[in-house]
Amino acid sequence: MTDNSETPNDEGPNDFIREKVRADVDSGLHEHIVTRFPPEPNGYLHIGHAKSICLNFGIAEEFSGTCNLRFDDTNPAKEDETYIRAIQEDVRWLGFDWGDNLFYASDYFEQLYDWACHLIREGLAYVDDLSAEEMREYRGTLTEPGTPSPHRDRSADENLDLFARMRAGEFVDGERVLRAKIDMASGNINLRDPVLYRILRNPHPRTGDTWCIYPNYDFAHGQSDAIEGVTHSLCTLEFEDHRPLYEWFLENLPVPATPRQYEFGRLNLGHTVLSKRRLIQLVSENHVAGWDDPRMPTVTGLRRRGVPAVAIRDFITRLGVTKADGLVEMSYFENTIREHLNHSAERRMAVLDPVKLVIENYPEDQTEELEAVNNPADENSDTRMISFGRELWVERDDYMDDAPKKFRRLTVGQEVRLRFAYFVTCTDVLKDDAGNVTEIRCTYDPDSRGGDSPDGRKVRGTIHWTSVAHAKTAEVRLYDHLFSEEEPGKEREWLEDLNPASLDIRKTCYLEPALEQTVPGNPVQFERLGYFCADLESRPDSLIFNRTVSLRDSWAKAKNK
Repeated sequence: MTDNSETPNDEGPNDFIREKVRADVDSGLHEHIVTRFPPEPNGYLHIGHAKSICLNFGIAEEFSGTCNLRFDDTNPAKEDETYIRAIQEDVRWLGFDWGDNLFYASDYFEQLYDWACHLIREGLAYVDDLSAEEMREYRGTLTEPGTPSPHRDRSADENLDLFARMRAGEFVDGERVLRAKIDMASGNINLRDPVLYRILRNPHPRTGDTWCIYPNYDFAHGQSDAIEGVTHSLCTLEFEDHRPLYEWFLENLPVPATPRQYEFGRLNLGHTVLSKRRLIQLVSENHVAGWDDPRMPTVTGLRRRGVPAVAIRDFITRLGVTKADGLVEMSYFENTIREHLNHSAERRMAVLDPVKLVIENYPEDQTEELEAVNNPADENSDTRMISFGRELWVERDDYMDDAPKKFRRLTVGQEVRLRFAYFVTCTDVLKDDAGNVTEIRCTYDPDSRGGDSPDGRKVRGTIHWTSVAHAKTAEVRLYDHLFSEEEPGKEREWLEDLNPASLDIRKTCYLEPALEQTVPGNPVQFERLGYFCADLESRPDSLIFNRTVSLRDSWAKAKNK
């Protein structure tokens, strides 16, 4: 972890937000806890959103409460039904269910309009004719107060008339806005007469052309919470300065409930980006293959990569909830994934950089079946049978000409164990004109079947293999960190930190036949290589596998050299 990192919490959920909720329950302030997850449907969820999902749904479950799924669909220019469906799918995949508590901010458009009229009648809102640029000039700075708009003192009747005409479509986009009348000299710029409504002629995914004015996020959010009876509105830290505005609306409107807002630190993950703007740029400029590219930190990308939902939930639980943003090393996330996959993933053999191995003293026409353990980390795991013959595929880097003493794999004169099979001794290699090994020649010990020898001799090296006669050909995609630097953009333009080695596609790999039936998304361990899953596009006649994570943290190893 870096100096500003979050501290993992291995003792389970116990944080300042849960302490507050517990205190509210114990004091009798709330009989029924209600939280909400309120995404804007203008993109795909990422692992940062997963933290909010786990927190909101987790608290509701722990306190026998309710968590609403609410789409804050107040900006039709950027929203789409595709995102609505994808978000629901992602939340369900992460293991959470909102039941009947699915809501939309657009459900409340009429009520929000009435409350805006209430503010006008109370002298707390006005229609402004200033342009967006003029409003920025009038707003002032962090050290200088703002200047009141020349339209600030319009009468309530005039404002109500203008606001009704805005709704009726008499004005063009941007011509007028509705603003709250709060304090142009406030030290919190969010309180300097914020915009409540703007004119926007854009069809809405749910309301169509019914509305041409839309509430902004700050006006819709708190009131939606109140309508739904939310008790604890949990937001990330960037909304801390918005809390006084959140409370001002609730205090000045006849809302049916008074939720409280609490802020927590965002999840920032090393070697990636979580900014929606940057994620959109990665997709639109084809730096990745789409939102579900397995290198993306999106929930759909992680799912396609083969990351189990339970590993994501466990990772977030271990991090805990803090009051400050922090940077979490990618290795911590990957280690959590490995822990879960080690117990759940069945083992299979696959060769990704193949070279042929021929056992010279093995009968040419003989084939036998060998028993292999599916998962040695699971005491309840069963076994499978794998085919063995004279010709095998092995990894190219499992052979070395001038091997150092600690090299425990194939070199001329050295004996190794073939996983689940026999001891073999390398006798010779064949090479092409460029000096590349094209074939490894060996002899085997027939008495060592299963990987042990009756004479008790020790063989320290073990390598994996597949049978040439039985192996299935596959494409294997080796995914790595999307960005070379832990904090992309810290030292230079962020796109310059893209990792050119984030994807290595191996077109001709040889897999154990059992992998032909692997269901996309189901994890497997390729022995000695890493954890993989069949891609969504994989078919029995065209196998494609994605690497979820390596067996160890290669990046940490590289840093320590």
